[in-house]
Amino acid sequence: MAKAIRIYENGGPEVLRWEDVDVPPPGRGEVLLRHTAVGLNYADVNLRRGGFYIHATLPLPAILGNEAAGVIERLGPDVTEFKVGDRVAYVSPSGMTNSPGGYAEARTIEAARLVKIPDGVSDRQAAASLLKGLTAWCILRPTFEVKPGHIILVHAAAGGVSSLLVQWCKHLGATVIGTVGNAEKAKAARADGCDHTILYREVDFVAEVKRLVPGGVSAVFDGVGKDTFLPSLECLDPFGTLVNFGNASGAPPPLDIRVLANAGAQKVTRVGMGFFFTERAVLVAAAEELFGLIKQGVLTPRIERTYALCDAAQAHRDLESRQTTGSVVLLP
Repeated sequence: MAKAIRIYENGGPEVLRWEDVDVPPPGRGEVLLRHTAVGLNYADVNLRRGGFYIHATLPLPAILGNEAAGVIERLGPDVTEFKVGDRVAYVSPSGMTNSPGGYAEARTIEAARLVKIPDGVSDRQAAASLLKGLTAWCILRPTFEVKPGHIILVHAAAGGVSSLLVQWCKHLGATVIGTVGNAEKAKAARADGCDHTILYREVDFVAEVKRLVPGGVSAVFDGVGKDTFLPSLECLDPFGTLVNFGNASGAPPPLDIRVLANAGAQKVTRVGMGFFFTERAVLVAAAEELFGLIKQGVLTPRIERTYALCDAAQAHRDLESRQTTGSVVLLP
């Protein structure tokens, strides 16, 4: 038995319930994991609200939470890669067929979904960075390879994924422009490496990008969605790429693909992280690269706030109202 946050219907933060749940013993290929830190992501908000998927719904009741770290307390049969006491982290499936399951004190989980947390990386850092960092990896490795000389526009640059994107792009030699909501977030984005910040509530970000880079940017990394998606096309150079990876403001509007030919040969893509990690070797290699960059100090997950897991509803309210910057961690 353990405590968990569970929902029985879609809706606002008030649908999050703190209650007892059964934790079954680990079966073949599974482990019993005691959570030490749980990452908060906008995907959790989207799943709670409902309508996140086009052709599927999250089965209810459900335990939210796509990202967490913990300590293995018990091994099921045929688990050979891990041992009791190992510190591990994971990213859950996005929830189309089952609960992501991270908002809990403990859970049973398939060992194949876990990665080891190395010495030099804390459990809180791992919980704050694995999903966000692997999302950044998917953007910067297989989707758009950032190189020295590139100019990258990152929306909501002080947010969890975007903060890591800014740091990683600077490490790869790019010039980075970040949109932010206020002066405090602009300061955080500049500390992460933004060469220019744009207060999008005060100025038209398209006009400001064109002023800074008349020829357009090499790529736009967009986790905002509806409010930024179509205007971002106007910021691209003739061969630029728009990468959407989230919909914090709502789903991006329909796109007439002919628009992409107006300025040259522009490209648009949406990153679905799970499809990059169908092979465990790829997941392990990506996590090792991410954690290695954190150990080196190249990437710093900014944990601006922590909440008790039982206070997840308040954490959701603060995230939705854009009162947070960087990463938020829930503590069981």
